[in-house]
Amino acid sequence: MPPETPDLVDSHCHLDFPDFDGELPRLIDRARAAGVTRMVTICTRLRNEPAVRAIAEAHEGVFYAAGTHPMSAAEEPMATVDQLVALARHPKLVGIGETGLDYHYTADSKAAQQVSLGVHITAAQETGLPLIIHARDANEDMARLLTRGFRERPYSCVMHCFSSGEGLAAAALELGFYLSMSGIAAFPKSQALRDIFARAPLDRILLETDSPYLAPPPHRGKRNEPAYTALTAKAGAQVFGLSEAEFATATTANFDRLFTRAARPVRAA
Repeated sequence: MPPETPDLVDSHCHLDFPDFDGELPRLIDRARAAGVTRMVTICTRLRNEPAVRAIAEAHEGVFYAAGTHPMSAAEEPMATVDQLVALARHPKLVGIGETGLDYHYTADSKAAQQVSLGVHITAAQETGLPLIIHARDANEDMARLLTRGFRERPYSCVMHCFSSGEGLAAAALELGFYLSMSGIAAFPKSQALRDIFARAPLDRILLETDSPYLAPPPHRGKRNEPAYTALTAKAGAQVFGLSEAEFATATTANFDRLFTRAARPVRAA
């Protein structure tokens, strides 16, 4: 990558998923060739944390987060605050989650999801690490619980793969949270979502792939991977009326501000 090219960050991917078995070194090399110098791989079930941690430990520029995905909240052992705080002692663990609420397929477990979310919020408050939120078809409860927790004790947060409505976006931004742009924002029929992003402050926007899911065009419907962050960045630059270099610089600075453990070292003048 030419030194003048701003680096990109994939703030949310799933490198432990079987879609990438046997391919991680090549996958990471392709990401770096596309300008994606750092990535955060997300553990969605705490029993898988050792494997996710091992990936981060083995690769420079790869960090990780751990939590219980809301769709698994009822079938996995309930996480505890002490458990998450203990995991957070690892220097490459940079966030708490993903956690959140998903009533699309798993509304029957909403009570367990809300309890799990509360545990993760407390862990974020205790550790000072950012909370990583998955939200689908639960906008009112999501805004209410995030706001209640923040008023009790402030914490930082990113709304991962944001594709909800204007109301939840406004609630999150009012709390100082970040919205993460995935390949969905590049889909042709996502103009309403692009309009929500366009109204958000530039200094609250992150980039992610959520790979292996949600590949942006021209790879839509195929396996996603961290290298494709560059394609979402291109779409995001158009949303904000910026050059790709300007948008890359802004979103990477946002990542460094939120995920302080994974921030680039400040170079001496």
